Amino acid sequence: MSNKVETQVEKIMQEMLAGGDYELVDVEYVKERDWYLRIFVDKAGGIDLDDCQSLSEKLGEILDAESIIEGAYILEVSSPGIDRILKKDKDFVREVGKSVDVTLYAPIDGKKNFTGVLEYRDKNFLKLQEFEPLPRDKVAQVRLHIDF
Repeated sequence: MSNKVETQVEKIMQEMLAGGDYELVDVEYVKERDWYLRIFVDKAGGIDLDDCQSLSEKLGEILDAESIIEGAYILEVSSPGIDRILKKDKDFVREVGKSVDVTLYAPIDGKKNFTGVLEYRDKNFLKLQEFEPLPRDKVAQVRLHIDF
């Protein structure tokens, strides 16, 4: 059910944002204590609270009118953050040359977490400058690395 909702909402958001300054980064529909529909949006220079509120109101009206989601849910529209998760091909292409944190599902040679400079990602492998290529099906998550 969640994949169906995510796909429908992603299509709506793409249409809603077409021709504008916003980029749809990700859509999540997850059950925690309650159901959450999370929309991550970005634009050059970043988004602010007014952007989030405006997009949330527009999307909420469309979702209510089209009755896509049955039952109660919490709608959140936000920035992907400075440590954004990389999921789509365009995310990886945009972030080549930047430091990323990679978490694997299971350790390879005793190591499950890697931090390095992203060289490329293809269908089968994720390559960091400092390491051997990591099999893509073993990668659980990739995030931009933040130095404090």
